Amino acid sequence: MKKPWAGRFAQKTSGAVESFTESVSFDRKLWKHDIAGSIAHAKMLAKQRIITAKESAAIIAGLSATAEAISSGKFRFSPELEDIHMNIESSLTERIGEPGRKLHTARSRNDQVALDLRLYLREQMQDIISLIRKLQKMFMVTAERHQDTVMPGYTHLQRAQPVLLAHHLLAYVEMFQRDRERFRDCMQRTDTCPLGSCALAGTSLPTDRAYTAKLLGFSKISGNSIDAVSDRDFALEFLSCAAIAMMHLSRLAEELILWSTEEFRFLEISDRFTTGSSIMPQKKNPDVAELMRGKTGRVYGNLMALLTLMKGLPLAYNRDMQEDKLPVFDSAETLTGCLSVLLEMLKEVKFNTARLRETAAGGYATATDIAEYLVRKGIPFRSAHEITGRIVLYCISRNIPLTGLSLQELRTFSAALTEDILEILDPVSSVKARSSFGGTSPSEVKRQLRHYRNLLK
Repeated sequence: MKKPWAGRFAQKTSGAVESFTESVSFDRKLWKHDIAGSIAHAKMLAKQRIITAKESAAIIAGLSATAEAISSGKFRFSPELEDIHMNIESSLTERIGEPGRKLHTARSRNDQVALDLRLYLREQMQDIISLIRKLQKMFMVTAERHQDTVMPGYTHLQRAQPVLLAHHLLAYVEMFQRDRERFRDCMQRTDTCPLGSCALAGTSLPTDRAYTAKLLGFSKISGNSIDAVSDRDFALEFLSCAAIAMMHLSRLAEELILWSTEEFRFLEISDRFTTGSSIMPQKKNPDVAELMRGKTGRVYGNLMALLTLMKGLPLAYNRDMQEDKLPVFDSAETLTGCLSVLLEMLKEVKFNTARLRETAAGGYATATDIAEYLVRKGIPFRSAHEITGRIVLYCISRNIPLTGLSLQELRTFSAALTEDILEILDPVSSVKARSSFGGTSPSEVKRQLRHYRNLLK
Protein backbone atom coordinates (compact mmCIF):
# COMPACT_ATOMS: atom_id res chain seq x y z
CA MET A 1 0.00 0.00 0.00
CA LYS A 2 1.43 3.38 -1.04
CA LYS A 3 2.46 5.62 1.84
CA PRO A 4 1.35 9.27 1.85
CA TRP A 5 5.01 10.22 2.18
CA ALA A 6 6.36 7.71 -0.41
CA GLY A 7 7.72 10.33 -2.83
CA ARG A 8 10.95 10.80 -0.88
CA PHE A 9 11.72 7.08 -0.46
CA ALA A 10 13.35 4.68 -2.93
CA GLN A 11 12.57 1.52 -0.95
CA LYS A 12 9.43 0.07 0.57
CA THR A 13 8.99 0.16 4.32
CA SER A 14 9.94 -3.06 6.09
CA GLY A 15 7.01 -5.12 7.32
CA ALA A 16 8.66 -5.27 10.72
CA VAL A 17 8.75 -1.46 10.82
CA GLU A 18 5.09 -1.25 9.82
CA SER A 19 4.14 -3.55 12.69
CA PHE A 20 6.38 -1.69 15.11
CA THR A 21 5.27 1.83 14.23
CA GLU A 22 1.52 1.40 13.63
CA SER A 23 -0.83 3.03 16.11
CA VAL A 24 -4.21 2.44 14.47
CA SER A 25 -4.71 -0.59 16.71
CA PHE A 26 -5.29 1.85 19.58
CA ASP A 27 -5.68 5.38 18.18
CA ARG A 28 -8.77 4.23 16.26
CA LYS A 29 -10.59 5.34 19.42
CA LEU A 30 -10.11 8.87 18.06
CA TRP A 31 -12.04 8.30 14.83
CA LYS A 32 -15.03 10.48 15.76
CA HIS A 33 -12.76 13.31 16.83
CA ASP A 34 -10.55 12.94 13.77
CA ILE A 35 -13.54 13.14 11.43
CA ALA A 36 -15.01 16.11 13.33
CA GLY A 37 -11.68 17.93 12.97
CA SER A 38 -11.46 17.09 9.27
CA ILE A 39 -14.99 18.32 8.57
CA ALA A 40 -14.23 21.63 10.31
CA HIS A 41 -10.95 21.89 8.37
CA ALA A 42 -12.72 21.26 5.04
CA LYS A 43 -15.27 23.97 5.83
CA MET A 44 -12.48 26.42 6.66
CA LEU A 45 -10.56 25.60 3.44
CA ALA A 46 -13.71 26.34 1.41
CA LYS A 47 -14.44 29.55 3.33
CA GLN A 48 -10.94 30.75 2.57
CA ARG A 49 -11.25 29.66 -1.10
CA ILE A 50 -8.27 27.33 -0.74
CA ILE A 51 -10.57 24.61 -2.09
CA THR A 52 -13.95 25.05 -3.79
CA ALA A 53 -17.29 24.78 -2.02
CA LYS A 54 -18.07 21.75 -4.20
CA GLU A 55 -14.85 20.01 -3.15
CA SER A 56 -15.57 20.79 0.49
CA ALA A 57 -19.08 19.33 0.21
CA ALA A 58 -17.69 16.17 -1.40
CA ILE A 59 -15.12 15.83 1.37
CA ILE A 60 -17.74 16.27 4.09
CA ALA A 61 -20.05 13.73 2.45
CA GLY A 62 -17.16 11.28 2.12
CA LEU A 63 -16.13 11.73 5.73
CA SER A 64 -19.73 11.21 6.85
CA ALA A 65 -19.87 7.96 4.86
CA THR A 66 -16.60 6.83 6.46
CA ALA A 67 -18.02 7.64 9.89
CA GLU A 68 -21.05 5.50 9.12
CA ALA A 69 -18.83 2.62 7.99
CA ILE A 70 -16.74 2.78 11.18
CA SER A 71 -19.80 3.11 13.39
CA SER A 72 -21.47 0.07 11.81
CA GLY A 73 -18.30 -2.03 12.06
CA LYS A 74 -17.84 -2.30 8.27
CA PHE A 75 -14.64 -0.28 8.08
CA ARG A 76 -11.34 -2.14 7.65
CA PHE A 77 -8.50 -0.51 9.54
CA SER A 78 -5.14 -1.03 7.84
CA PRO A 79 -1.93 -1.17 9.93
CA GLU A 80 0.02 -0.39 6.74
CA LEU A 81 -1.49 3.11 6.86
CA GLU A 82 -0.04 3.57 10.35
CA ASP A 83 -2.69 5.57 12.17
CA ILE A 84 -6.31 6.66 12.31
CA HIS A 85 -5.57 9.83 10.31
CA MET A 86 -4.19 8.07 7.26
CA ASN A 87 -6.80 5.32 7.42
CA ILE A 88 -9.59 7.90 7.25
CA GLU A 89 -7.86 9.99 4.57
CA SER A 90 -7.21 6.90 2.43
CA SER A 91 -10.85 5.83 2.75
CA LEU A 92 -11.97 9.32 1.82
CA THR A 93 -9.82 9.39 -1.33
CA GLU A 94 -11.11 5.98 -2.39
CA ARG A 95 -14.68 7.25 -2.00
CA ILE A 96 -14.50 10.66 -3.65
CA GLY A 97 -11.25 10.68 -5.64
CA GLU A 98 -9.16 13.81 -6.22
CA PRO A 99 -10.98 16.16 -3.75
CA GLY A 100 -10.00 13.78 -0.96
CA ARG A 101 -6.33 14.44 -1.74
CA LYS A 102 -6.90 18.14 -0.94
CA LEU A 103 -8.13 17.66 2.64
CA HIS A 104 -4.65 17.61 4.16
CA THR A 105 -3.86 21.07 2.76
CA ALA A 106 -2.60 23.44 5.50
CA ARG A 107 -2.36 20.85 8.23
CA SER A 108 -0.06 18.07 9.44
CA ARG A 109 -0.65 14.90 11.39
CA ASN A 110 1.20 16.74 14.16
CA ASP A 111 -1.51 19.35 14.71
CA GLN A 112 -4.19 16.83 13.73
CA VAL A 113 -3.36 14.38 16.54
CA ALA A 114 -2.97 17.21 19.04
CA LEU A 115 -6.48 18.31 18.10
CA ASP A 116 -7.94 14.80 18.30
CA LEU A 117 -6.51 14.20 21.76
CA ARG A 118 -7.88 17.52 23.02
CA LEU A 119 -11.33 16.74 21.62
CA TYR A 120 -11.23 13.26 23.18
CA LEU A 121 -10.19 14.55 26.61
CA ARG A 122 -12.72 17.36 26.55
CA GLU A 123 -15.43 14.76 26.00
CA GLN A 124 -14.05 12.39 28.64
CA MET A 125 -13.72 15.12 31.26
CA GLN A 126 -17.31 16.22 30.74
CA ASP A 127 -18.40 12.65 31.48
CA ILE A 128 -16.08 12.34 34.47
CA ILE A 129 -17.25 15.63 35.98
CA SER A 130 -20.85 14.47 35.60
CA LEU A 131 -20.12 11.11 37.26
CA ILE A 132 -18.32 12.76 40.18
CA ARG A 133 -21.28 15.08 40.70
CA LYS A 134 -23.62 12.07 40.80
CA LEU A 135 -21.34 10.43 43.35
CA GLN A 136 -21.38 13.57 45.50
CA LYS A 137 -25.17 13.64 45.37
CA MET A 138 -25.33 9.99 46.42
CA PHE A 139 -23.15 10.72 49.44
CA MET A 140 -25.39 13.65 50.24
CA VAL A 141 -28.50 11.46 50.23
CA THR A 142 -26.82 8.95 52.54
CA ALA A 143 -25.53 11.72 54.83
CA GLU A 144 -29.08 13.15 55.08
CA ARG A 145 -30.25 9.77 56.40
CA HIS A 146 -27.49 9.54 59.00
CA GLN A 147 -27.49 12.97 60.65
CA ASP A 148 -28.11 11.33 64.03
CA THR A 149 -25.80 8.33 63.67
CA VAL A 150 -22.78 8.65 65.96
CA MET A 151 -19.63 6.71 65.08
CA PRO A 152 -15.98 6.67 66.12
CA GLY A 153 -13.69 8.98 64.19
CA TYR A 154 -10.17 7.72 63.62
CA THR A 155 -6.60 8.95 63.41
CA HIS A 156 -3.76 6.47 62.86
CA LEU A 157 -6.60 3.91 62.49
CA GLN A 158 -7.10 4.25 66.26
CA ARG A 159 -10.36 5.48 67.76
CA ALA A 160 -10.00 9.21 68.28
CA GLN A 161 -13.23 11.17 68.87
CA PRO A 162 -16.93 10.59 68.23
CA VAL A 163 -18.28 12.07 64.99
CA LEU A 164 -21.49 11.86 63.02
CA LEU A 165 -21.56 9.35 60.18
CA ALA A 166 -23.01 12.17 58.07
CA HIS A 167 -19.92 14.26 58.82
CA HIS A 168 -17.63 11.41 57.75
CA LEU A 169 -19.54 10.98 54.50
CA LEU A 170 -19.45 14.70 53.77
CA ALA A 171 -15.64 14.55 53.93
CA TYR A 172 -15.85 12.60 50.66
CA VAL A 173 -18.23 15.17 49.16
CA GLU A 174 -15.61 17.84 49.90
CA MET A 175 -12.84 15.63 48.52
CA PHE A 176 -14.73 14.94 45.29
CA GLN A 177 -15.54 18.64 44.95
CA ARG A 178 -11.83 19.33 44.63
CA ASP A 179 -11.66 16.63 41.94
CA ARG A 180 -14.46 18.28 39.99
CA GLU A 181 -12.74 21.66 40.26
CA ARG A 182 -9.43 20.17 39.12
CA PHE A 183 -11.01 18.63 36.02
CA ARG A 184 -12.85 21.90 35.28
CA ASP A 185 -9.53 23.76 35.51
CA CYS A 186 -7.92 21.17 33.24
CA MET A 187 -10.77 21.68 30.76
CA GLN A 188 -9.81 25.34 30.48
CA ARG A 189 -6.27 24.46 29.38
CA THR A 190 -7.51 21.68 27.11
CA ASP A 191 -9.88 24.18 25.47
CA THR A 192 -7.25 25.41 22.97
CA CYS A 193 -7.36 24.55 19.27
CA PRO A 194 -3.97 23.62 17.76
CA LEU A 195 -5.26 22.89 14.26
CA GLY A 196 -3.57 25.04 11.62
CA SER A 197 -0.18 24.95 13.33
CA CYS A 198 0.77 22.33 10.73
CA ALA A 199 4.01 20.42 11.30
CA LEU A 200 5.53 23.15 13.50
CA ALA A 201 5.88 26.40 11.50
CA GLY A 202 2.34 27.25 10.41
CA THR A 203 1.49 27.71 6.72
CA SER A 204 1.83 30.26 3.94
CA LEU A 205 -1.78 29.60 2.89
CA PRO A 206 -4.49 32.09 3.98
CA THR A 207 -6.15 29.92 6.66
CA ASP A 208 -8.60 31.10 9.32
CA ARG A 209 -7.70 29.25 12.50
CA ALA A 210 -10.24 31.15 14.61
CA TYR A 211 -13.04 29.93 12.34
CA THR A 212 -11.93 26.30 12.68
CA ALA A 213 -11.73 26.66 16.46
CA LYS A 214 -15.23 28.12 16.57
CA LEU A 215 -16.64 25.24 14.51
CA LEU A 216 -15.08 22.76 16.95
CA GLY A 217 -16.30 24.61 20.05
CA PHE A 218 -12.92 25.86 21.27
CA SER A 219 -12.76 29.20 23.04
CA LYS A 220 -9.19 29.99 21.95
CA ILE A 221 -6.43 28.99 19.53
CA SER A 222 -2.82 28.11 20.34
CA GLY A 223 -0.44 31.06 20.22
CA ASN A 224 2.76 29.36 19.11
CA SER A 225 2.82 26.73 16.39
CA ILE A 226 5.92 24.95 17.75
CA ASP A 227 4.40 24.63 21.21
CA ALA A 228 1.01 23.65 19.80
CA VAL A 229 2.29 20.42 18.21
CA SER A 230 4.73 19.49 20.98
CA ASP A 231 2.54 20.32 23.99
CA ARG A 232 1.08 17.48 26.03
CA ASP A 233 0.69 19.45 29.25
CA PHE A 234 -3.07 19.15 28.97
CA ALA A 235 -2.78 15.35 28.84
CA LEU A 236 -0.36 15.33 31.77
CA GLU A 237 -2.70 17.55 33.74
CA PHE A 238 -5.58 15.21 32.97
CA LEU A 239 -3.54 12.20 34.11
CA SER A 240 -2.61 14.07 37.29
CA CYS A 241 -6.27 14.89 37.98
CA ALA A 242 -7.21 11.28 37.28
CA ALA A 243 -4.48 9.98 39.62
CA ILE A 244 -5.65 12.22 42.47
CA ALA A 245 -9.30 11.23 41.89
CA MET A 246 -8.32 7.55 41.88
CA MET A 247 -6.42 8.10 45.13
CA HIS A 248 -9.65 9.38 46.67
CA LEU A 249 -11.59 6.41 45.32
CA SER A 250 -8.90 4.09 46.69
CA ARG A 251 -9.19 5.60 50.16
CA LEU A 252 -12.94 5.12 50.00
CA ALA A 253 -12.46 1.55 48.79
CA GLU A 254 -10.12 0.88 51.71
CA GLU A 255 -12.76 2.04 54.17
CA LEU A 256 -15.43 -0.08 52.50
CA ILE A 257 -13.10 -3.08 52.77
CA LEU A 258 -12.19 -2.44 56.42
CA TRP A 259 -15.67 -1.52 57.55
CA SER A 260 -17.19 -4.63 56.01
CA THR A 261 -14.87 -6.96 57.98
CA GLU A 262 -16.10 -8.94 60.97
CA GLU A 263 -13.69 -6.92 63.09
CA PHE A 264 -15.44 -3.63 62.24
CA ARG A 265 -18.95 -4.65 61.14
CA PHE A 266 -19.79 -1.02 60.32
CA LEU A 267 -21.46 -1.81 57.00
CA GLU A 268 -22.44 -4.56 54.62
CA ILE A 269 -21.80 -4.54 50.89
CA SER A 270 -24.55 -6.11 48.79
CA ASP A 271 -24.08 -9.67 47.54
CA ARG A 272 -24.37 -8.22 44.03
CA PHE A 273 -21.06 -6.39 44.47
CA THR A 274 -19.07 -9.08 46.26
CA THR A 275 -17.72 -12.48 45.30
CA GLY A 276 -17.11 -15.81 47.03
CA SER A 277 -14.18 -18.14 47.55
CA SER A 278 -13.42 -21.20 45.43
CA ILE A 279 -12.53 -23.17 48.56
CA MET A 280 -14.04 -21.42 51.63
CA PRO A 281 -17.85 -21.56 51.46
CA GLN A 282 -18.40 -18.88 54.12
CA LYS A 283 -16.45 -16.12 52.38
CA LYS A 284 -17.94 -12.87 51.06
CA ASN A 285 -15.14 -10.86 49.50
CA PRO A 286 -15.22 -7.13 48.66
CA ASP A 287 -13.55 -7.72 45.30
CA VAL A 288 -15.01 -4.64 43.57
CA ALA A 289 -13.55 -2.32 46.20
CA GLU A 290 -10.25 -4.23 46.15
CA LEU A 291 -9.98 -3.95 42.37
CA MET A 292 -10.71 -0.23 42.59
CA ARG A 293 -7.88 0.08 45.08
CA GLY A 294 -5.64 -1.98 42.80
CA LYS A 295 -6.45 -0.11 39.59
CA THR A 296 -5.25 3.10 41.24
CA GLY A 297 -1.68 1.89 40.76
CA ARG A 298 -2.23 1.65 37.01
CA VAL A 299 -3.45 5.22 36.83
CA TYR A 300 -0.43 6.42 38.83
CA GLY A 301 1.78 4.50 36.40
CA ASN A 302 0.16 6.19 33.42
CA LEU A 303 1.02 9.62 34.80
CA MET A 304 4.64 8.59 35.38
CA ALA A 305 4.82 7.01 31.92
CA LEU A 306 3.84 10.23 30.15
CA LEU A 307 5.98 12.43 32.38
CA THR A 308 8.95 10.20 31.59
CA LEU A 309 8.08 10.14 27.89
CA MET A 310 8.03 13.95 27.63
CA LYS A 311 10.96 14.86 29.85
CA GLY A 312 13.75 14.65 27.25
CA LEU A 313 12.03 15.56 24.00
CA PRO A 314 13.45 18.47 21.98
CA LEU A 315 10.97 20.74 20.23
CA ALA A 316 8.82 20.16 18.28
CA TYR A 317 6.99 16.88 17.53
CA ASN A 318 8.77 13.54 18.02
CA ARG A 319 7.42 10.07 17.26
CA ASP A 320 7.87 9.16 20.93
CA MET A 321 4.66 11.13 21.45
CA GLN A 322 2.69 8.39 19.72
CA GLU A 323 2.99 6.65 23.11
CA ASP A 324 0.91 9.37 24.81
CA LYS A 325 -2.44 7.86 23.88
CA LEU A 326 -2.46 4.51 25.67
CA PRO A 327 -1.86 6.04 29.12
CA VAL A 328 -4.55 8.66 28.47
CA PHE A 329 -7.08 6.15 27.16
CA ASP A 330 -6.42 3.72 30.00
CA SER A 331 -6.73 6.34 32.75
CA ALA A 332 -9.92 7.82 31.29
CA GLU A 333 -11.54 4.41 30.95
CA THR A 334 -10.34 3.18 34.34
CA LEU A 335 -11.57 6.25 36.21
CA THR A 336 -14.91 6.27 34.37
CA GLY A 337 -15.36 2.54 35.04
CA CYS A 338 -14.57 2.90 38.74
CA LEU A 339 -16.96 5.83 39.17
CA SER A 340 -19.74 4.01 37.33
CA VAL A 341 -19.49 0.77 39.34
CA LEU A 342 -19.09 2.70 42.61
CA LEU A 343 -22.33 4.59 41.95
CA GLU A 344 -24.13 1.26 41.58
CA MET A 345 -22.45 -0.38 44.58
CA LEU A 346 -23.03 2.46 47.05
CA LYS A 347 -26.78 2.37 46.42
CA GLU A 348 -26.91 -0.99 48.19
CA VAL A 349 -24.44 -0.45 51.05
CA LYS A 350 -26.15 -0.84 54.46
CA PHE A 351 -24.69 0.78 57.57
CA ASN A 352 -24.86 -1.00 60.92
CA THR A 353 -25.93 2.02 62.97
CA ALA A 354 -26.16 0.09 66.25
CA ARG A 355 -22.59 -1.13 65.88
CA LEU A 356 -21.38 2.38 64.97
CA ARG A 357 -23.01 3.89 68.08
CA GLU A 358 -21.71 1.11 70.31
CA THR A 359 -18.15 1.52 69.03
CA ALA A 360 -18.27 5.32 69.37
CA ALA A 361 -18.50 4.91 73.16
CA GLY A 362 -15.31 2.84 73.40
CA GLY A 363 -11.62 3.65 73.27
CA TYR A 364 -11.87 6.63 75.68
CA ALA A 365 -13.02 8.71 72.71
CA THR A 366 -14.39 11.55 74.86
CA ALA A 367 -11.06 12.20 76.62
CA THR A 368 -10.52 15.39 74.61
CA ASP A 369 -13.87 16.63 75.92
CA ILE A 370 -12.54 16.37 79.49
CA ALA A 371 -9.44 18.37 78.51
CA GLU A 372 -11.55 21.08 76.84
CA TYR A 373 -13.88 21.14 79.87
CA LEU A 374 -10.87 21.88 82.09
CA VAL A 375 -9.72 24.61 79.69
CA ARG A 376 -13.10 26.27 80.08
CA LYS A 377 -12.47 26.18 83.85
CA GLY A 378 -9.28 28.21 83.34
CA ILE A 379 -6.71 25.41 83.35
CA PRO A 380 -3.97 25.70 80.68
CA PHE A 381 -4.45 23.15 77.89
CA ARG A 382 -1.14 21.35 78.51
CA SER A 383 -2.07 20.87 82.16
CA ALA A 384 -5.59 19.80 81.19
CA HIS A 385 -4.10 17.31 78.72
CA GLU A 386 -1.89 15.80 81.42
CA ILE A 387 -4.76 15.53 83.93
CA THR A 388 -6.94 13.82 81.33
CA GLY A 389 -4.13 11.45 80.39
CA ARG A 390 -3.87 10.35 84.03
CA ILE A 391 -7.64 9.79 84.13
CA VAL A 392 -7.41 7.57 81.04
CA LEU A 393 -4.47 5.63 82.53
CA TYR A 394 -6.49 5.10 85.72
CA CYS A 395 -9.39 3.69 83.65
CA ILE A 396 -7.07 1.43 81.61
CA SER A 397 -5.52 0.01 84.79
CA ARG A 398 -9.00 -0.89 86.08
CA ASN A 399 -10.45 -1.88 82.68
CA ILE A 400 -13.36 0.56 82.93
CA PRO A 401 -14.71 3.17 80.46
CA LEU A 402 -14.68 6.88 81.20
CA THR A 403 -18.43 6.70 81.81
CA GLY A 404 -17.74 4.13 84.55
CA LEU A 405 -16.01 6.74 86.74
CA SER A 406 -17.83 8.32 89.65
CA LEU A 407 -17.68 12.05 90.27
CA GLN A 408 -15.71 11.34 93.44
CA GLU A 409 -13.09 9.44 91.45
CA LEU A 410 -12.88 12.18 88.83
CA ARG A 411 -12.35 14.89 91.46
CA THR A 412 -9.26 13.08 92.78
CA PHE A 413 -7.57 14.24 89.56
CA SER A 414 -8.81 17.85 89.62
CA ALA A 415 -11.12 19.87 91.87
CA ALA A 416 -12.23 21.72 88.72
CA LEU A 417 -14.24 18.65 87.68
CA THR A 418 -17.80 19.11 88.92
CA GLU A 419 -21.07 17.26 88.37
CA ASP A 420 -21.65 18.57 84.85
CA ILE A 421 -18.59 16.65 83.65
CA LEU A 422 -20.60 13.41 83.70
CA GLU A 423 -22.85 14.56 80.87
CA ILE A 424 -19.84 15.50 78.74
CA LEU A 425 -18.51 11.93 78.75
CA ASP A 426 -21.42 10.75 76.57
CA PRO A 427 -20.48 10.45 72.84
CA VAL A 428 -23.72 12.14 71.75
CA SER A 429 -22.98 15.15 73.95
CA SER A 430 -19.44 15.21 72.64
CA VAL A 431 -20.67 15.40 69.06
CA LYS A 432 -23.20 18.13 69.84
CA ALA A 433 -20.52 20.26 71.44
CA ARG A 434 -18.22 20.33 68.40
CA SER A 435 -19.87 23.30 66.71
CA SER A 436 -16.80 25.04 65.31
CA PHE A 437 -17.06 25.84 61.60
CA GLY A 438 -16.71 22.60 59.65
CA GLY A 439 -17.08 20.51 62.80
CA THR A 440 -19.19 17.43 63.46
CA SER A 441 -22.05 18.92 65.51
CA PRO A 442 -25.57 18.37 64.10
CA SER A 443 -25.96 22.10 63.47
CA GLU A 444 -22.68 22.25 61.53
CA VAL A 445 -23.50 19.13 59.55
CA LYS A 446 -26.85 20.70 58.59
CA ARG A 447 -25.00 23.82 57.44
CA GLN A 448 -22.58 21.70 55.39
CA LEU A 449 -25.48 19.86 53.79
CA ARG A 450 -27.08 23.17 52.77
CA HIS A 451 -23.75 24.36 51.38
CA TYR A 452 -23.22 21.25 49.23
CA ARG A 453 -26.83 21.25 48.03
CA ASN A 454 -26.29 24.75 46.66
CA LEU A 455 -22.92 23.76 45.22
CA LEU A 456 -24.36 20.79 43.37
CA LYS A 457 -27.35 22.57 41.84
